Amino acid sequence: MAKATTTIRQTLNHKPEHGAWFAANQALFNQVTAFYFSVIQAHELVLELGKQEALTALEQLTHKTKKNPNPIMPLSEIAEDVPAMFRRAAIHAALGSARSFYAHLKSWRARKEKALAKGKRFTERPPVPPRSWNKSTTIYAGQWKERSASSIMLKVWTGSCWSWVRCRITGRELPDGAALGSPQLVRRGKEWWLHTPVERKFSSPAKVEEQITTNAQTNICAVDLNMDGTIAVCTVQTAEGSTLATRFISGGPAVSGFRKKQLGRIARNRSKTGLLALGEQDNADLWRKINQRDEDFAHQVSHRIVQFAREQGATILVFEHLGNLQPEQGRYSHRGNRKRAFWMKGRIFRYSKYKAWNQAGIITCRVNPKNTSRQCARCGAQVIRYAQGQPEEGYQVGAPLVVCPECKMRGHADRNASIKIGRKLLARYQQAPEPKEKTEEKPQAPQPRAERSAKVEGVISSQDARGEKQPSIAAARHGTGNGHGTAHKGRRGRMGTAFLSIPTTLRPPME
Repeated sequence: MAKATTTIRQTLNHKPEHGAWFAANQALFNQVTAFYFSVIQAHELVLELGKQEALTALEQLTHKTKKNPNPIMPLSEIAEDVPAMFRRAAIHAALGSARSFYAHLKSWRARKEKALAKGKRFTERPPVPPRSWNKSTTIYAGQWKERSASSIMLKVWTGSCWSWVRCRITGRELPDGAALGSPQLVRRGKEWWLHTPVERKFSSPAKVEEQITTNAQTNICAVDLNMDGTIAVCTVQTAEGSTLATRFISGGPAVSGFRKKQLGRIARNRSKTGLLALGEQDNADLWRKINQRDEDFAHQVSHRIVQFAREQGATILVFEHLGNLQPEQGRYSHRGNRKRAFWMKGRIFRYSKYKAWNQAGIITCRVNPKNTSRQCARCGAQVIRYAQGQPEEGYQVGAPLVVCPECKMRGHADRNASIKIGRKLLARYQQAPEPKEKTEEKPQAPQPRAERSAKVEGVISSQDARGEKQPSIAAARHGTGNGHGTAHKGRRGRMGTAFLSIPTTLRPPME
């Protein structure tokens, strides 16, 4: 059995004075957590014990009972009458922080010994224990009760005593039949939220190699992420190489333009003074706008990727492994915009990965991005990439159209790249080594008649389109202009309406 854990975030509607009680409760929680961290520092052997054994040992060191009237480091010197569940939540928080700190310290010492053994100078500073604590309060059973879809009772420290507080809950409802974890009381500005982990168990999916090699009908959703324009192109193909469907997800120019506008405003504001305050965030409102817009857009795109994969019955999601992208030199707003576009690619991958696993048990993997845009997905030859109305020669980076001089394949450059990404994953698990150039990966199998493209005359007509309107695209594979990522489920052989800012998309005559 496999399990997937997600967090349900709900807003607490409470009286104004209760906000001060929640703040006092969090301050006490961090005070107790810091105390137990110091206890662990004084008794490092505790970290060698298991979770339950470490909890018992720390309580014996700090908690006064009839059998243990004189603990070595009594908690009563910090706070009196701390509830058992509150204390244990703080102990587990301190244990997590301590294990993390000592793991980093051990790694630092190993790097230092390795450098000194080679006679090199080692200047890296060692990790230090936390200087301040700002953890959200974990609420164990006994600290909450009478939870319903609209309210909950919480036991909190008011600053002078422990009191039960009833709060109304608004937001996403808890799913039925899922195992609920201990909620956390989280502060966001002036608001307080209740974060509840939810665990769902399901049958473990087979490994990628097993799915591809044992079932020819395994569906793979390959995703090509871009900087702007069509932000993502998703293509579903079977393990034997047949392409089933493609979806374009647009919206890149709008996000890039919004981000560049805000970065330009930040640059102009900075130029007025030429100084940045030490330890203070400049243009905080503008930076918050950029981060929130990027975060929201990354969630939207990842949701549509996973939704498309589920609709097509895909069990594997594959991306390119993009880890060394660097923005080119230029003006501040341009360079900063490109850098954050790279970050967004990473966000989309991370969000798609956990959403695919949590929602449908889909496995996510990555492949080498080498030549995914420069080689033909059908025959592996070097392609010609060009824009509408330009001569078909050379390779223009970022151009929307592609043509193969060998097999005469014509189509959208990003769609060709997404198919190539899927081919790379298939070639990884084939018995024969991955060939070079023209025979790099398994040739594409013929598709059913319903998936064959229109006549060649239709391709020429689309290629020679004129006017200021957006070119038409294939409705069955590329969706409509009604919204991001929507797709028809009926006709597949006709040309549909324009899809926002997506360039001309031409399909190969035989695919």
